[in-house]
Order: sequence, then structure tokens, then C-alpha cells
Amino acid sequence: MPLSEHEQRMLEQMERALYAEDPKFATALEGSGLRTYTRRRVYQAVAGIVVGIALLMTGVIIPNVLWISVVGFLVMLGCTVLVVTGWRKAPKPGEQPVSGSTGVSARGHNRQRRSMMNRIEDRWQRRRDEQGQ
Repeated sequence: MPLSEHEQRMLEQMERALYAEDPKFATALEGSGLRTYTRRRVYQAVAGIVVGIALLMTGVIIPNVLWISVVGFLVMLGCTVLVVTGWRKAPKPGEQPVSGSTGVSARGHNRQRRSMMNRIEDRWQRRRDEQGQ
């Protein structure tokens, strides 16, 4: 259940007050959870890209071992996908993780989509009624 606008404003005021009163404690709370997980995942993926480059170069240098280059390329490709997806999911400092349709813009977009769907359903129902009579 999404928070009302008043509740969201109160929560933002409480967060600002916490940051103003004890920024060290607020940063300690902020660092846990999704952001830490995604940051760690991005670092691991970057290390995997470096390993993939090393495998690729090893396969190029050593003759008759082309499969090492292919494995290195696949490792780099997979780790690049992990970096890009992890970077997009990571919330910015001081930002709450986005979930479902809790944002104001998401609610407005959902309302607009629902009204469009209502119009389409109404048109469909009118066509069925006209064809049936």
C-alpha cells in the first residue's frame, strides 16, 4: 500500500532531520541493503572483465589454444551485462530504492494508463453491442 502524499512529506522531513542531526549514523544506515549488494556485484563483475581480458590475451598469445580466447570473450560479455544491470539498479546516495508504483510519477502514469484502458474497453463494448443488435 503506497504512502499518502502527507506521509511521504513527513517521512522526507524525518530523513532530513536525521541527516542534519547525525549524518554519520544516517550514512551507516544508508550503506546497508540493496545499494551495498549492487555495488559489490558491480565490483565483482569488473574484476571478471579483467580476468576475461587476461584470458583473451592468453588465447591470442599461445598458439593452437583459441578456445581460451572464446572463453575470455564470453566471460567479459557476461560480466559487462552484470555491470550494466547492476549499475542501473543501484539507487543513488540519499535515494530510496524504487519499488513498483510508489512514486508520484508512477502513480500518475498508472492512472493515465488505466483511463486509456477504460476508453479502449468502452469502445470495444460499444462495438460488440452495435454488432449484436
